[in-house]
Amino acid sequence: MQIIRLPQVKAETGYRSHASIYNAIKAGTFTKPVAIGQRSVGWPADEVRAINIARIAGKTECEIRALVIRLHAKRVELSVDF
Repeated sequence: MQIIRLPQVKAETGYRSHASIYNAIKAGTFTKPVAIGQRSVGWPADEVRAINIARIAGKTECEIRALVIRLHAKRVELSVDF
């Protein structure tokens, strides 16, 4: 699993600012970052890809929120295995 940092997330999603991504997180249409250090975060690349695919497929905001909930649940499932 690859973790990507904010500049790459912005490039892959087309968001222009940090605030755009954090506003999407607050709206429930983007996954929360994961800590990769004391003062650094990143996003699983497969989650960013899944959200992009949903947007390209024309999914509604409500459907994307449901996807984000499933992606967060998947994180929990994966963490139980360790």
